[in-house]
Amino acid sequence: MTRRPTVVRRAPGKLFVAGEYAVVEPGNPAIIVAVDRYVTVTVSDPGESGAPGDPGAVVLSSDLVPGQARCRWQDGRIDGDSPEDGQRLSDGFTHVVAAIETVGRLLAERGLSVPPLDVSVSSGLHDNGTKFGLGSSGAVTVATVAAVAAHSGLDLSRDARYRLAMLATAGIEAKASGGDLAASTWGGWITYRAPDRTAVLDLARRAGVEEALRAPWPGLEVRALPQPAGLSLEVGWTGTPASTSSLVSGLDRRTWRGSASHQRFVATSNEFVRASVDAIEGGDRDGLLRQIRRAREELARIDEEVGLGIFTPQLTALCDAAEAAGGAAKPSGAGGGDCGIALLDAEAAPDIVQVRKRWTTAGVRPLPIRPAMEGNEE
Repeated sequence: MTRRPTVVRRAPGKLFVAGEYAVVEPGNPAIIVAVDRYVTVTVSDPGESGAPGDPGAVVLSSDLVPGQARCRWQDGRIDGDSPEDGQRLSDGFTHVVAAIETVGRLLAERGLSVPPLDVSVSSGLHDNGTKFGLGSSGAVTVATVAAVAAHSGLDLSRDARYRLAMLATAGIEAKASGGDLAASTWGGWITYRAPDRTAVLDLARRAGVEEALRAPWPGLEVRALPQPAGLSLEVGWTGTPASTSSLVSGLDRRTWRGSASHQRFVATSNEFVRASVDAIEGGDRDGLLRQIRRAREELARIDEEVGLGIFTPQLTALCDAAEAAGGAAKPSGAGGGDCGIALLDAEAAPDIVQVRKRWTTAGVRPLPIRPAMEGNEE
C-alpha cells in the first residue's frame, strides 16, 4: 500500500467580543476574534501505531487524553476496538470523531474511501489540561476537518471546511452557533451570523453532504473586519472553566427564551453589535468602547434577571479594573468563568500595566494573547 504524506494543520482559538447568547439564534450578529493560541492536528498513516495495511484502521491520540484510542470504521461510523478504546472516544475525542465521520461521508458520496488514519491532537488552548475558554472544541474540529480532508486528497475551500465543521458540530451540539468554527477558519476579526442548524442538518440528511456544501445556508454570514484602531485587546483568565452549552441551555430551562425580556435582549444585542461593526469599520475608538460597555450592561441585566451566573466576582473585577482605566470590558462567551476581554488605549502602556496588576490581585491571570490574523492554515 502506498503511504500518504503526513499532513499537519492548525486552527486558532477565539474570543467573543460582542453578541454571545443572541448569536445562538440564526441570523443574529456577533463579533468574534481569532487568537494566537492553536490546536494542531497531525494526520499520517497508522504505521507502527496502528495496523498497517488495514483499510479501516483509525488511531487517535491527544496530549489531553492518556493513551491511544484504536478504532475502525463500521458502517460509516468510528468504533473503538475495545471497551477501553470506546471509553477514550467518548471521554476525549467526540469532536475529532464527528469531524472525521463528516469528512468520511463526503468521501463516500464522491466514491472514495477514507484511508487508514493516525490522528494526533496537540492543544495550546489548555493549561495543564484545563481549558482557557478559547474555543478548543471548535478549533480541534476545524483543524481535524482540514487535516483529514487533505490527507484523503480533498482540496477544500475555507467555506467548505467551515461547513463540514458546522455539520459535525451541529450533530453533537444543536445549539452551538458555530462562531468559534468561523473564527478558527477565517482568522482575524469577523462579524458572524449563524445558519439555521436544523435546516442544514436536514439538508445534509436529505440531499447529502456534497449538496450541503453548495446550497445556500439560511442566516449564515461571515465577513472580515479590520483590527480596531488605537485599541489593545487584553485578555484575562479566571482559571475556572465554564460550560457554554450548560449556560445556554440554562436560559431555556428558566423559560426565558421567547419572553419579552428575551426579545429585548436580542434586539439590544443586535443594535450594539451593528453599532460596534460601524465603529470598527469607521475607526471610531470611543464609539466602540461605548458599545462594549452596553454589551456588558445587557449581559449583567439578564444575569441578574435569570440567575445564570454569567458574572463571577473575578469577571466583575476584570471589567471594573478596565473601566477604571478608561477602557471597556466584558465576559467573553458564555461567562461563568473562562475569559474576559478588555479594550484599552494602545498608547497608554502604564494603564495597561496597572490593569494587569489589578487583575492579578483579583485572581485573574493576564494572558499574552493577540489576534491571529490568519485562520486555519493550508
